[in-house]
Amino acid sequence: MNVLARSVSDSGVVAHRNLLHVVRTPGSMVAGVIQPVMFVLLLAFVFGGSLGGAQYREFLIGGIFAQTLLFNSSFTAVGLANDLQQGIVDRYRSLPMSRIAVILGRTLSDLATSSLSLLVTAACGLAIGWRVTTGASEVLLGVALLLFFAFATSWIGVFIALTARSVEVAQSLGLVWLFPVAFVSGAFVSIEGMPAPLRVVAEWNPVTAVASAARELFGNAPPPGLAQPTGWPAENAVLYAVLSSAVVIAVFAPLALRRYVLISAR
Repeated sequence: MNVLARSVSDSGVVAHRNLLHVVRTPGSMVAGVIQPVMFVLLLAFVFGGSLGGAQYREFLIGGIFAQTLLFNSSFTAVGLANDLQQGIVDRYRSLPMSRIAVILGRTLSDLATSSLSLLVTAACGLAIGWRVTTGASEVLLGVALLLFFAFATSWIGVFIALTARSVEVAQSLGLVWLFPVAFVSGAFVSIEGMPAPLRVVAEWNPVTAVASAARELFGNAPPPGLAQPTGWPAENAVLYAVLSSAVVIAVFAPLALRRYVLISAR
């Protein structure tokens, strides 16, 4: 068996183990299921009335998709940190298996749990009036793009876990960066009303691109009174969402692997 095939096979075994752990301890998925429900109801009915009513609720779901999948990276950080703290990773290191399998297996299993979060978010959206108005190809592309973004951000969670190596620290670090990234974006409001420095950050924020791409691919137009941004990221949201997710993987996957190798050498 060549190195690539062995890495894929070993990663699949680790991912299967992680998913069995989720099935046997379903409480670990409670936050991932409740969180999108909470944000959909909170933003749609507390803020939505003053931002466009039913049209805003339809506009909102693209941002909830992006935010939910972004926040799921914290579950990756906590899950891997827990394995490190309990010695599970030490047991893996004693086996003749690929080095990357431990962290790739974690990201793959969390991709499966992100798929469940995506389904829950879509169900909540349908319940409050969100609808898809495009064809099957656009919908499939939209789902693939969202899952690619989830896979990319999970590598940030892996890097945080390997840096923290404590569940408590990983939980704190895994959340502290999420709120500014999620809310300094066009996920929930138009970035045109932001101060100039924040507007530039929000314009190039991958969360803005993913939310805008989801709206474009699912056919969700913004409310008439919500000013829409211009510029290359806004006009090429789908392309920029894919490119920015690829860049996140290109940066954090090697950093995480390097960190794991350093830990393994101790």
